[in-house]
Amino acid sequence: MTQRWDLTQQYVHDVFGRQDNHLAGLMPDAIAAGLPDIAVSAEVGRLLTILTSLTRGMLAIEVGTLAGYSGIWIARGLKPGGRLITIEAEPRHADFAQRQFERAGVAERVHIRRGRALDVLPELARAHPPQSVDLIFLDAVKTEYEQYWQIVRPLIAHGGLILADNCLGSNSWWIEEKGGTGGSGESGGSDRDAMDRFNRLIATDAEFDTVAVPLRNGVLVGRRRESFR
Repeated sequence: MTQRWDLTQQYVHDVFGRQDNHLAGLMPDAIAAGLPDIAVSAEVGRLLTILTSLTRGMLAIEVGTLAGYSGIWIARGLKPGGRLITIEAEPRHADFAQRQFERAGVAERVHIRRGRALDVLPELARAHPPQSVDLIFLDAVKTEYEQYWQIVRPLIAHGGLILADNCLGSNSWWIEEKGGTGGSGESGGSDRDAMDRFNRLIATDAEFDTVAVPLRNGVLVGRRRESFR
């Protein structure tokens, strides 16, 4: 079954993972510059663009900029006049990402907020009214996802989206280690258990319709229901 799933993932990447020359070279350039080899896959990036474009598309927040790869995909899905606020704690990563946003032609739509997510998010929550954010993408410290959620939940607009990378794993499929039932198991550790709590927290939130899309290591997609206005 594992081999079949690997082949399926490879097929999805081959067919739906198209990217332009800049994006194709971005992560190799990032690695050469000493940044970690961490980014969503191209097919997940395409999903980010599509989902962003299906919202009002005027304000998005990304937690975890790193090299700017996923931020470019999100920025491309914004409506005219829309903007992305992306949070990055590591100055060297933020500097690299800024150059990539400029090369991609999206810099005017993207503002990098430098600092720890748990410091910056409360500032954004104070600066923006409730239900004013169309899309939030979490891709940072997995053990902090629950805390991010508590801060950003009031900001998400009706019809807006909460997206979270690695909802099923990171370099391994946590769901297989847990047997799909929620126990703690012997491997995976605190990241796995934190993600399981986060997934279940949003999946049981009455104001959100939520699903896990099994691309790469899984993307959680939650949409705030219109009926709760």
